[in-house]
Amino acid sequence: MRDGALVVDDVETPPLQAGQIRARVKACGICGSDLHTLHHADRMVEMSRSSARGEPIAPVFMDPNSDVVMGHEFSAEVLEVGPNVGNAAVGDLVVSMPIVFDMSGVHPIGYSNLYPGGYAEEVVLADVLSLKVPNGLTAEHAALTEPMAVGLHAVNKARVTQRDAAVVIGCGPVGLAVIAALAAAGCETIVAADYSTRRRALAAALGATEVVDPREEPPVDAWRRVDGRRQLVVFEAVGIPGMLAEAITAAPRNARICVVGVCMEPDRIDPMIAIGKELSVQFVLGYDPAEFGETLRRIAEGELDVAPLITGHVGLDGVAGAFEALADPDAHAKILVVP
Repeated sequence: MRDGALVVDDVETPPLQAGQIRARVKACGICGSDLHTLHHADRMVEMSRSSARGEPIAPVFMDPNSDVVMGHEFSAEVLEVGPNVGNAAVGDLVVSMPIVFDMSGVHPIGYSNLYPGGYAEEVVLADVLSLKVPNGLTAEHAALTEPMAVGLHAVNKARVTQRDAAVVIGCGPVGLAVIAALAAAGCETIVAADYSTRRRALAAALGATEVVDPREEPPVDAWRRVDGRRQLVVFEAVGIPGMLAEAITAAPRNARICVVGVCMEPDRIDPMIAIGKELSVQFVLGYDPAEFGETLRRIAEGELDVAPLITGHVGLDGVAGAFEALADPDAHAKILVVP
């Protein structure tokens, strides 16, 4: 990412420091957050600084005016290990939480000026955060560990049980990850809403029990039609202004709303509506190491089939075009970069 555009160029790979490994990228998914970052990098950094203010450990923030190699949903083959490494070995296929540590601080891989992300031939990773890919799982399927872990984290933070029903608004990769996690949690009523025919089909494949086009039936109305009894949890997975307000207005009394879509612009809600219904609103981000590892296990054991999500492959020269293609929700779900 250079001057608001994606270009292919040669960059230096950082030298290995203690606790780090160097790995060859085998596959890397393109994330919706990267699409946002390309056009709103300054705003993203500004908001990230605000959210980290006062925290004991804050990341080293990227400078949007300098080169950034994005990509944080990857699998990679270990090429070299640095000092004080006792986890990964040369030749291992690994996935990793996209964070690396050095003496200067904590660096988010894919949003760093120093550490290239997965839209590169090689990455430097934290050995302690790297997990060996088990059971002969393919590199392409392993690369979906990161985005699918986002869905597991959202469901865990929303405290979903078998006694709950769920509505998922938006069936992009994040919404689909939520649906898969809801199904794994034993949620018997999962209503998924999206304008895209293709995304609705993917939602059904991943476990949605009812799929609707919101132009034809509001998703909460669909929940009332097929269930209407269980406690409702609404997942807002679109991330554009107005969606949270719509969810608050539509939700029934005592519902829980989990916001997993990343809205990059200021938004507006009417608190009195939420107060009158006594709604609970939860915002979520990312996942923890246990959720990341559990997601890898589920994929490797065949409990979570991620194959339908992969709808395209590009080399490094095709990344810019892939960003444009992902603007059409009926064209793609997840495009993998294969350097």
